[in-house]
Amino acid sequence: MKQLFLTACALMATLSLSAQTERMEQLLKEWEFRRDHAVEAADGWQTVRIPHDWAIFGPFSREHDLQRVAVVQNGETVATEKTGRTGGLPYVGKGCYRTNLNLQKADDARYILLFDGAMSEAQVFVNDQQVVFWPYGYNSFWCDATAAIVEGENRVHVLLENKSQSSRWYPGAGLYRKVRLVTVPTIHVPVWGTQITTPYVGEEYASVTLKTELVDVPEKEPVTLHTVIRNGKGEVVSQKRDTRNLFYGMPFEQHLTIDKPQLWSPEEPNLYTAETTVEFGGHKVDSYTTRFGVRTIELRADKGFFLNGKLRKFKGVCLHHDLGPLGAAVNKAAIRRQLTILKEMGCDAIRTSHNMPAEELVELCDEMGFMMQLEPFDEWDVAKCENGYHRFFDEWAEKDMVNMLRHYRNNPSVVMWSVGNEVPTQWTEGGYKVASWLQEICHREDPTRPVTCGMDQFPTVLNNGFAAQFDVAGFNYRVHFYERGYEILPQNLILGSETTSTVSSRGVYHFPAEPLEGALHPDHHSSSYDLECCWWSNLPDEDMAANDDYPWLIGQFVWTGFDYLGEPTPYDTDAWPNHSSMFGIVDLASLPKDRYWFYRSIWNTEAETLHILPHWNWKGREGETTPVFVYTSYPEAELFVNGVSQGRRVKNNSSKMERYRLMWNEVKYAPGELRVVAYDAAGKAVAEKSLFTAGKGAQLHIEADRTTLAKSGEDLAYLTVSVLDKQGVPVPTESREVKVEVKGAGKFRAMANGDPTSLELFHENEMKLFSGKLTAIVESGITSGTIEVTVSARGLKPATITLEVQ
Repeated sequence: MKQLFLTACALMATLSLSAQTERMEQLLKEWEFRRDHAVEAADGWQTVRIPHDWAIFGPFSREHDLQRVAVVQNGETVATEKTGRTGGLPYVGKGCYRTNLNLQKADDARYILLFDGAMSEAQVFVNDQQVVFWPYGYNSFWCDATAAIVEGENRVHVLLENKSQSSRWYPGAGLYRKVRLVTVPTIHVPVWGTQITTPYVGEEYASVTLKTELVDVPEKEPVTLHTVIRNGKGEVVSQKRDTRNLFYGMPFEQHLTIDKPQLWSPEEPNLYTAETTVEFGGHKVDSYTTRFGVRTIELRADKGFFLNGKLRKFKGVCLHHDLGPLGAAVNKAAIRRQLTILKEMGCDAIRTSHNMPAEELVELCDEMGFMMQLEPFDEWDVAKCENGYHRFFDEWAEKDMVNMLRHYRNNPSVVMWSVGNEVPTQWTEGGYKVASWLQEICHREDPTRPVTCGMDQFPTVLNNGFAAQFDVAGFNYRVHFYERGYEILPQNLILGSETTSTVSSRGVYHFPAEPLEGALHPDHHSSSYDLECCWWSNLPDEDMAANDDYPWLIGQFVWTGFDYLGEPTPYDTDAWPNHSSMFGIVDLASLPKDRYWFYRSIWNTEAETLHILPHWNWKGREGETTPVFVYTSYPEAELFVNGVSQGRRVKNNSSKMERYRLMWNEVKYAPGELRVVAYDAAGKAVAEKSLFTAGKGAQLHIEADRTTLAKSGEDLAYLTVSVLDKQGVPVPTESREVKVEVKGAGKFRAMANGDPTSLELFHENEMKLFSGKLTAIVESGITSGTIEVTVSARGLKPATITLEVQ
C-alpha cells in the first residue's frame, strides 16, 4: 500500500504537534481508490484526489440502474422502464478509499475526522476499527477517532455502497466532498459548536448573542472566552471578555453590540467574523472562528416575506447538486460559475433540492448574495425508491436534521428550512404528525428561521392538516390551488417552493410553435420556444403572473436553474439515450437557453434585456410560418425581416404570455437579417438587436469566462467553443466534432455540449457541437505560468486562447 502522508496542503509530509496541542485542520486530498471492498488487496488501486466521483467517468449505458417502476405520485399504475432516470452512469455498487496519516500523537489532543459528504452508507475505519457509520450520502458528519489513533502510521479506509433504485436522479458516488482531519486540544469547541443570533437589529446598533459549546470543561471551574468581532475589512467592531463557571453541559453565552451594523442582503452581502479564544487555567486552550451576517427575516400574514424590514419576493431557482460534466465532485470554481450566471439573470435565491448542500455552495451564497432554502429529504418513512432514505428515516432523520441545522444556522444566506420534497407521507394518515416533529427539530435547533415543505398532493394536504403544520406552506406547481390554499390555510401566505418545470433543449425549435404538455418528438428534444411543459406543471408565464398578482405569494423557486444528470422528463420511459434533464434555464454545459432571457427580462431590473428567438438559419423553410419571440425588459418592440416591418407588439394583459413575451406568430421565414427595435414607455426607440442567417462554417471561436486562474490546482476556466462563418456570424446548426488540446500550467478537465441525448464521455477531449456550441473546462495547476488551449475541427480554422495562472 502506498504511503500517503498528508499536510495542510494535502502534500506528502509528516504532521507534528507541539507540546500543547493547538487547533489545526488539514484537507485530506490524496487517497487510493478501488471499485469494491477488497481493502487488503495488494494491487488494483487507483490514486485519486478528493473530492472524487467515481461514476462520472462512465460509460453511459441504458442498463445502469434501469428502474422498472410505476411512479405513483405521477398517477402511474403500471410499471414501465425508466431509462436514464439516474443518468445512465455506473453509480451503483461498492467502493473503497484508503490513505495513511503519520501522526506524533499528543496526550492532550483529539483527532476529529470530518466528512462533508460520502455517497453512500459510509463505514469509516481507523487502524481497522470502525469509528463511524453514516448512511445518508448527502449529509456532513464527523467522528472523534482519538481512541483508534496510534503514534506513527495510521491507516484510514472508507467503505461505500450505493444500492440500485436508491435515487430518482444521478446522486454521484464516492468521497465527492471534502474530507478533513481536525486536531483539537482536550478542552475545545466541537464541530459546529457555535450559534450566533441577532435578537435586535436597528440602524444604530445590532445586538449579537453568541452561544459556544465547550467539550471537557470541568464543572464549577472558571473558563474565559474572549470574542472579537470583525467586519469584512478585518476591522474590530466589537469585543468582549467573559469568565464564568459552566454547569451540566450548558453553552457559554456572550452578548456583544455592533454599532451602525452593515446588514446582509442579496444586494449588499456584508459579512462579519466572530473570533473566539478559549482560556482555562490561565492558558489559551482553543480558538474558533464563526462567520455570520446581520439581517432580519420575517413572515407577515397577508403581506409576505420581509428581509431587513423590506418586502421582497423570492426570485429563486432549485438546484441539484451535480455540476454537469464534473459530476457530483464539488469544485468551488464551478459552483461560483453557476451562481455568477444566475446572478446576472437576476436570481436572488437557491433551494437545495432535495438534499443538504455542499459547504462551498452556502459559503458562496453568503459572499455573493443569494438567499437559501435548505432542504434535506426527498422521502421520509414512506418509500419513493425501493432502496431510498425511508430505510433509515426512523433512526437517522433527527441526527441528519441536527447536523444540517447546526452546520448552517450561522450562515446569513440561509433564510428558511425545508423538511422535505413531495414526500408520500403527505397523504398518509398521521403524516401531519411526522411533519410537525421535523418542524419542531428545526425550531429547537434554530428558532430564528421559518420552516416549509414542498408539497404536491392537492387538495389532500389542504384538508388533512399536513399543509397547516408549517410556518409557510410550500406549493410545488398547482398554481390553480394557490388561492384556495390562501383561503383555507391559517398562515395566509403561500410559497411557490417548486414552479414551472418547462422543458427545452438549447437551440432546438419545433414547428408549429404551440403550447404542449408532455410532448414527445422524434428527435428526443423539447422545443426552445418555451411552450412545452409536463402534464403536472406549467409555463413560466403562469408563475410570473401569480407572483405579480398575489401579494400573499412570497415568491418562487423555478425547477430548475441548471440541467442536471438523470430525470430526463418527458423522455423518461423507454426513451434511451436521454439521460439528463431538460428543465434547466441553463443547460448541462452551463450555456443559457432562451428561457434564461425570459427570466432575466423580468428579474434583472438593473440591466437591459433584448433577446430574439429562434435562430435565423432555416434552410428549407423559406416562406413557411416561423414565429419570432422577443424577451425584453422594454414594454414594446418592432420586428423587421430584411428591413420589412412585421409590426409592433406591446406587452399587455390580454393573456399571461402577452404580459411577458412579445410574439410575432405569423412571420414567414426568409434568410437574411432579423432585427428588433425596442421602445421605452414613452415610445422612444432605445435599443435594437439583429440576428443574421449564417453561411457555411469557416472558423472556430473561443470565449473564456475568465482568463486568469489561481495556482490552486483546482481553479477552472469555462471556454465556450462555437463556429463562425467567414463574416464572423455564429452558425447555430453546427454539429462537427471538436478536439481540445491543453498545454502549459494547467490541464483539460472536462467538456459538455448540453445535448441530453449525447453519450459522449465528459472526460474525453473530443466531442460534437450541439446547436453550434460546447463548453470545455480547463483546470489550473499549482505553479505560475500560462495555459495554451487550442480547439480544432475538420474543415474549420482552429482557435487558440492563452490563460494566465498566478
